[in-house]
Amino acid sequence: MSEKFTKNENSAISGQHWLILAHCFNMDGRAASQTITDKLPHLIKKGVKLSVISGISGSHDQRFPHFQLLPWGPSGLRFDLRHLVAMRFGRGKLYRIIGLLVTIILAPLIIIERLLFGLQSHASWVFPAMVRALWLIWKQRPEVIYSTGGVYAAHWAGCWLKKLTGITWIAEIHDPMVIAGAENTRNERRMAKLEGDICRHADLVWWFTEGALNSARQRHPELEARGVVILPGVARLSTDARYQRGQQMIIGHFGSLSNTRSLLPIVQAVATLIAQQPEVRIKLRVHVYGGNIDAPAIEEIARQGLGDVFICFGRLEKSTETGQSGREQVIDLMHQVDCLLMVHGNIADCSEYIPSKLYEYFWAGRPIIALPYKNPQLERMLAERNCYIAESDNPDEIVATISAAYDDYQQDNLRQSSLPGIGTEQAVDAILEALE
Repeated sequence: MSEKFTKNENSAISGQHWLILAHCFNMDGRAASQTITDKLPHLIKKGVKLSVISGISGSHDQRFPHFQLLPWGPSGLRFDLRHLVAMRFGRGKLYRIIGLLVTIILAPLIIIERLLFGLQSHASWVFPAMVRALWLIWKQRPEVIYSTGGVYAAHWAGCWLKKLTGITWIAEIHDPMVIAGAENTRNERRMAKLEGDICRHADLVWWFTEGALNSARQRHPELEARGVVILPGVARLSTDARYQRGQQMIIGHFGSLSNTRSLLPIVQAVATLIAQQPEVRIKLRVHVYGGNIDAPAIEEIARQGLGDVFICFGRLEKSTETGQSGREQVIDLMHQVDCLLMVHGNIADCSEYIPSKLYEYFWAGRPIIALPYKNPQLERMLAERNCYIAESDNPDEIVATISAAYDDYQQDNLRQSSLPGIGTEQAVDAILEALE
């Protein structure tokens, strides 16, 4: 560990300059962005001077030097340009026209890029990030390089900068980089090699779950004490929204869904519950925010004729009427539903991650119906907060859990937690303590 991290009367890191590499930054509602941007006020409060290198998909930050860079590869460039147009002009006709033109122009180059490299679309962001970072290191002499996910190009750049400059490098791993049973693609091999480089060369690296750290240690025992677990938490946003019990029980799901994190078990359980208690059809609604309902669940909703029970509101963008960001609207809604729904998934890497929305759920203080999968740490957190819990691969248990929550709602006696949420200040304190 660097000798620079010695305690003094005020702060071990007060006055230090940190260079942050984060492709996702200041992006409304994006988990990979919130994980880093929510920490910065606490770092600034500790006296850390910051410079940030990020992609262009978020808003520019005026509090410190912030350099927004486009990737050099065509697939990443297409993604970022489409996102930039959506930010400036919305997703209407102009967005579709420009998006089509960009795709047509870049398509041949994208095909060549995939044939030659086969990496994730934003892997090429490593090059502009490294060039600008080397210039900043020469001009500003930062003491720490801090790379953070989700795009692994940030860690890739951090690794090269560590090798070239020897500056203290700390890395924050959001999602498992090596997944058991995954296809042996060039991109998977690239992530596996990068994980090894992180475990060998980073001065400090942390994961968000015990399962992820334990798996990385088994693959790379040389990691030793430089690897730790730090819960990311989330900043508590102020809201005037208050819960009021209505005529229907509203279960709200917030966040993305997919074939591997599907609403299907909930659809099947609700269908079973309605068959057992027909009045549930009138009294129960499941509202989905943050994206589309996944395909398997949509098919089951149609087959069961439950389109009136499961209602998708999609992703919430900034409101032109109230001025609220999408995230602010989501926080209000989280405080107003009867129960919050957490769907974990049903694949092996569930043991190594915790849905980021759960930390916002904890701050909302509403009862939680949770479907964890083979993750003891997550199950402990949920049990401590008196949640309604059912394993996501146990259909009978899911039916019983939703039925129990529905019965408690009928009696106006839904389970509550007395524990506070998990904020980002604890994460910053844990990082600094680990460095010292």
